[in-house]
This record gives sequence, C-alpha cells and structure tokens, in this order.
Amino acid sequence: MKISSVINQIIIIVIVLVSFSCSTAQNNITSSKLYYETSKPCTRWWWFASIIKERDVKAQLDWVKKNNFGGVEIAFVYPLNRKRFYNEKYDSTYTPRQEWLSPEWSKIVAFTKKYAGSIGISCDFTFGTGWPFGDTYVKREDATQNWNEKDDSLKWTYDVVSWEYPKKGFILNHMDSSAFRRYALRMGKALSEALKGRRSGLFCDSWEVETKRIWTTGFDKAFQKQFGYDIKPFMDSIYSKQFANERYDYMNLVSEYILNQFYKPFTATCNKLGGFSRVQCAGAPIDLISGYSSVDVPETEAMLYEPGYSVIVASAATLGKKREVSSETFTCTYGFPKYDKEAKKMDFKMRGKEQVADLKLIADALFANGTNQIIWHGMPFNPMGIDTIRFYASVHVGTTGNLSKDIPAFNAYMQKVSECMKKGVNYSDIAVYLPTEDSWMAGETKNPDPQQPWAWGEYEMRNVRMPHELDGFHPLWINAEFLKKGILKNGKLYAGDAIFSSLYLDVEYINYDALTAILDLAKNGFPVCVKKAFNEPGKKKSPDYAAKYTELLKLPNVSNKFKPVNKPLIEGDSLPDFWCRTDGENYFLFFANPKSKNLKLPLTYGQSLCNETITKNIKININNVQIPYELKFKPYQSLMLKINDKGKIESVNIEYVPPTPKNSL
Repeated sequence: MKISSVINQIIIIVIVLVSFSCSTAQNNITSSKLYYETSKPCTRWWWFASIIKERDVKAQLDWVKKNNFGGVEIAFVYPLNRKRFYNEKYDSTYTPRQEWLSPEWSKIVAFTKKYAGSIGISCDFTFGTGWPFGDTYVKREDATQNWNEKDDSLKWTYDVVSWEYPKKGFILNHMDSSAFRRYALRMGKALSEALKGRRSGLFCDSWEVETKRIWTTGFDKAFQKQFGYDIKPFMDSIYSKQFANERYDYMNLVSEYILNQFYKPFTATCNKLGGFSRVQCAGAPIDLISGYSSVDVPETEAMLYEPGYSVIVASAATLGKKREVSSETFTCTYGFPKYDKEAKKMDFKMRGKEQVADLKLIADALFANGTNQIIWHGMPFNPMGIDTIRFYASVHVGTTGNLSKDIPAFNAYMQKVSECMKKGVNYSDIAVYLPTEDSWMAGETKNPDPQQPWAWGEYEMRNVRMPHELDGFHPLWINAEFLKKGILKNGKLYAGDAIFSSLYLDVEYINYDALTAILDLAKNGFPVCVKKAFNEPGKKKSPDYAAKYTELLKLPNVSNKFKPVNKPLIEGDSLPDFWCRTDGENYFLFFANPKSKNLKLPLTYGQSLCNETITKNIKININNVQIPYELKFKPYQSLMLKINDKGKIESVNIEYVPPTPKNSL
C-alpha cells in the first residue's frame, strides 16, 4: 500500500473519530429512571388542620385529574383560625382534626393515596408538618441547636405553621442523624399504609431552620480533630470580616454534618420506606452541588429564588445522574401579601386575580434554566362545593378565580415541554467552578433583598450566575467533589452524566482538594481557564498550595483567557435563555420567550403583556456543522427545536396562547 493511501486512510479515520466524538457528546446517556410516571404538572395540596373527610378528598382529586394535573403533594399545615400575621386577632377555639400521626390521621392519608392511585394520579407527602421537620414529639435533646443558646426559646420552637397548632413543638436537629432516625421512625410508621401502591415522593422543603451559629453536640470536638484548633473562641464573632478563614472552616464542617447527618439519611430513609426523596436544598448552609446531587429528585423554587438559580440545581442533577429537576412554582408571583395599616389587616387583593400569561413567563424561564417538572404552589384543601379557602403565598389552584378556566390548557402546555426536557441528559461542554468557597468566606450579604430580608447569608448563592462570556455554551456548574470523582478520558472529563471539554475558574478561593484535582486534570492535558488569581481558604494553609498553584499556571493548557475547545452551542447577540438535552441521537432545544429573561420578584401585574413578534437570528453548532436559524417569537410564545445528529431541524409545536393579560387590577 502506498504511503499516501495510508495517510489518506488515517485522515479519514481521524475525521470519523472527531465527528463521532462530537455527535456522541453525551454518549454515556443515563439509564436512570424517571420517578414521575407522567410529565404533567403536580400541585402542592395544603391540608389545613381540620377533619378531612373522604368525600371531600375524592371531589378535589377528581377535579385535579380533570384539570390535567399528574398528581398532588399533601402538605400538612396549620388550622385556619391561627394567628398568621402581626395585629391579627387570634381565635382561641380549638379546631377539631385527625390528631397528628394518630391512627385516624394515618387512615385518611392512606385513603387519599389509594384513591389517587385508582384514578391514575400520584400522591406525594411532605415528610412532616409545616416547612422544617419537627413536631411536639421531638424531644428537647433532638431539637435544633445554636451556639451559646441561653434557653429553650432559642431552640427555635414553632407552632404557627404546624398541624398541631397551637401546641408548640421543637424543630428537628438537622445535624444529628440519630435525632433524624427517631423522627423518621414515627413518620414512616404513620405513613406506612399510604406508602403502599404507586411510589410516592417524600418532600423536604427549603431550609427554614435558623442557620446563624448553628451547632450540635460534639461539633467542637469534631472541629478540633479536623482542623486542629478550637472554634469556640471565634463563634460569638464568626460572621465578622476578620474571622473569614475561621468562618470558612466552620461552614465546611457544618456542610459535612448536614449532608451526612440529614440529606443523605433522608434519601436512604425514603428509599427504604418504598418512596423517593424530593428535596429543596435552597437556603441550607451546605455545598449546594453535593446536596442537590445526593437526593432522588432535586427541586428548585420560583420566584422566591430567581429562575437563574435553577442552573445550580440542574447541574447537580446532571452530576448526580438524576433526570428530573422539579420546581415549586408560582410562589409569591406578585410579591408577599402586605399589611394594610388603614384597614388593619393583610391585603390579599392579588389572590384569585393571577394571570396565566404572567405565570407562563415564570414556567418558561424555569424550563430554560434546567427545570423539567412543575409543582404548582398551589391548591388549598376545600370541602366539596366550596372554593373560598385560599393560601396566602401562592397563586390559587381551584375551581374559581382568574386561572380556573385556563389551567387544563396551561398544564397541557407545560406537560409537552417537560416531556421533551426529560429526554436523555442535559447537554454539557464547559464546566464552571461554583464559587462555594467565595460565598463561605464572604459571610453576610452586603445588600439584602427587601423582599426577602431573612436571606442574610451569601452561602445561599441566590445571585450567582454564569459568566456572560459563556453565553451560548450551555455551561454547567461543578464543585470539588465531582472534579475529584470525574474521570479524564480521551481529553474529556466524565462526571456523572456530564462530559466536559474544559474547566472555567472565576473565583477568589479554591480549597486544597479542588486545586489538587484541577492540577491533576491540567497536567494530563485538560484545558483550564483561570480568570483571576485565587487563594486557599481556611485558617491552616497547606504547605504546598502555593507550589501547586504556580505549577498549574505554568502549564501550556492553562490560560487566563477563555479558549473553548468547541464552538458555542448557540451563537448570536442578546440570546434568549435556552436549555438543551440530548438522547444521543437528537438534541432538544427550548428557547424561552425573551420576556422571560432576568425575571425578578415580584412580577408586575400583566408584565407578560406583549403585542409584537421578536426575531433573533442565531447559529446552531452541532457535529461540526453550523446551522443558521431564525427564532421567531410570536407574542407569549416560546420555541422548541428537535435537531438530529445530521443537523436536520424540526420545530416542535408547543404553541399555547394565553388570554391577553391586563396590566392593572
């Protein structure tokens, strides 16, 4: 054979391999299962402490089924006569109810689950009452702790959101797996009959446990062993600027405790009980990627967190090989109810007046930031023939109100998008290091959001967003855990369901383990972009950190300029938010209507109002082929494209035209 022929064959093989590498960018398509049998939206269902009757359960579930919901999540909350807000008069009349965790309570819950299954819808349960886990059965020694607390009131007793109101109970210590185990035994036993049949999700809400100086018995000894010094002298001033390094060490161990003593045991317990865990880690003082990736169905929420936050949750899902990312959706769409000083009562004028076009803005923004399962927030329990009971912090899901006639069609729309956005895995190319260390070193938020003054800590990472330099690349977040777990093969980093071609660092701090993992990757040729100098966080510095840092910067494949291996998935100016999944043969691209970009709480009433078509000219890069395409957004419309591995584009019909919104009540 001539040398030229051999060379030609080698060139052909190389071209084929390059093409194969691109066309199978996600060739480790996940085999993980879907926990929800349908992509229809579900709804949270607030059971207010009262006598729940079978006929009312059946009537409301029949309505749920008729209106294109896929299921419900029962949230066990307070009686309606509780004192909810300041200056409200408390009705001291005790509301009769099935007593918490009693046989009568278990019986009606099991009946509800069985009936839901008989009509083909799912039934999830909040694994407790109210927002955080806790009740009157939690003993003082199992209650949450904070450093240097003086009395039981600082153990954060609560009653205002509990099914047991007005009885006071302790919130569970989320840093003690033994306390959780005792709690879970009670809950599991009470729910045992309800957990038979179709698999149920067991839900854990966002973190609403006091985090300032959170503590647990033995924490100081564990800290001394791990970090080599006593944390107690620093605790009273742990959030001051001068103790940033000590605060980082403290947060590091707090995160380990909560992950290993609560979130992981919670998921293991849910699985043992025959269910699955659905969890909001939002607000928890933890490494968010590690937290969200450790549960079965990670859940975001909007609008208490902006839709862009969902990328953290979706990234963790990809790294943890989880196919579903749910969202508590439409919470406080137009802001929190406000107290009317003149009327001396809360102003609930927005309840029942919500507009589906405004809600579509939020849903589309969530889809374009990685969410693929909508959980309405939500539906109050109402006796048969009544729809006057409302929940204070949500849109109203019920037989009356602005939304009632539009819910079936809107649910059908969200189902169609969700089905596409659950196929295969999330597209990945650029890994971006999540600035967890930066947030722990930063401490308290400098500019608290007046809408949510309780969000005091940078650790929540509410406002962390991808660098604009990466617009179009569809980047995902990564952390130290998955940099260490990842496998470098043929120049690509395989981590969970993600395959990355390069790593992007734009942080001020990186811990020693992460630096070591990054250096190992870079020494083996993996491209790394270091946008600015970073340092080691924590009080004790590693003796070889500086040497490893210097070695990293000297490598030829490490640069302070972003040099992508591949072209961006989407090229164009002022790109709308978009999300992409691939099943190995096809790419599914969802483009949110440009009006869904950069949503902030609260939405203004009628913010979705639109009477013009918006056109965006883009280029789609798949398999080394560039495809020019015109995105044409008609009023209120988002777009879904299906692209095969040969570059053929099919427009998926997801048209849904909501009623034209009003811009005033």
